[in-house]
Amino acid sequence: MEVALEGVELRLVRMPLAEPFVTAHGTRRRRDVVVVRALVEDGPDGWGECVAEPEPTYWPEYTAGALHVLEHHLVPRLLAGRSLRQIRGHHMAKAALECAALDAGLRSEGRSMASFLGATRPVVPTGIALGIMPTVDDLVDAVLRWHGQGHRAFKIKIQPGWDLDPLRAVRMTVGDEVALLADANGSYRSDAIDHLATLGRLADRDLGLVAIEQPFAPDDLVGHARLARRVDVPVCLDESIGSLAQLDTALELGACGAVSLKAGRVGGLVEARRIHQRCRDAGIKLRCGGMLETGLGRALNLAVAALPGCNLPPDLGPSSRYFTSDLTPPFESRGGTMIVPDGPGLGVEPVPEVLETMTVSRRTLRADT
Repeated sequence: MEVALEGVELRLVRMPLAEPFVTAHGTRRRRDVVVVRALVEDGPDGWGECVAEPEPTYWPEYTAGALHVLEHHLVPRLLAGRSLRQIRGHHMAKAALECAALDAGLRSEGRSMASFLGATRPVVPTGIALGIMPTVDDLVDAVLRWHGQGHRAFKIKIQPGWDLDPLRAVRMTVGDEVALLADANGSYRSDAIDHLATLGRLADRDLGLVAIEQPFAPDDLVGHARLARRVDVPVCLDESIGSLAQLDTALELGACGAVSLKAGRVGGLVEARRIHQRCRDAGIKLRCGGMLETGLGRALNLAVAALPGCNLPPDLGPSSRYFTSDLTPPFESRGGTMIVPDGPGLGVEPVPEVLETMTVSRRTLRADT
């Protein structure tokens, strides 16, 4: 599809989180988001969201850097009809720009993002991600609150000193019918492999984990491969997979049995679809990961989670899990599931009043400037 862009609007939007979110990387109390709007001549505009975080702790990119590279390098090249491949890295910024342009094209065709990707399910299960909390009792209370609303899959953040006890407490509380995944965000050193191997054996036998996600640093594929050979529960790679080439390396080493697929992390939907297909061909489990997205990113993630082969619980919860007021009309859950948008493009767009209220800065680049 081709759309004639007359310009691109870049906004920095600041959104308070409904409650602090704590991981091994730190505590988040707000979400600073770069929102990209593709301005189209004689057609509907398109929207994209950059998933970069304020600090380069999860990924080398960060919010201010993404905004800078979009304004000074990516958008000017796109509007001039030049290839973006000359710009190395900056996957999250590229993904936001790609999504906005693709959203505009699909809206003009009246075609949904889900149908474009090849999604096969109209609804997907929810998955509630819960951060590190002051006490195990606090974590159990949070699980019970969301469990009481119908959610049956949870991702529990872990780190050294906060792993076996909280996982065991959650499992004992909710029983065997709930899916649990442990996510370390790369917080363990490879010399902790004996401890994690023990945790992995317990995960398979007693804790019933569906996967252990990113225990070691992103570049420690050898450590992940060693752990994968010692446990039956799948080792799920997240930060380690930024491209199809990195996935191929991980598969060659036997470093994973599952992948957390985030379109924003791998550079956009084109690369995400290639990674998705390679995982399916290799028999690798897939889950759609999340980055505390607004409704724009949540709509995209729902379309990805509805792809065939995404067979592990995703990072998808209702808008109220993250924000008291979302950029878009809020996404709600129904009995532990969420509806995949079927409207044109992403199927949602920002509420103008909310967008204006939360905008910190705005810059529009035109094709003729």
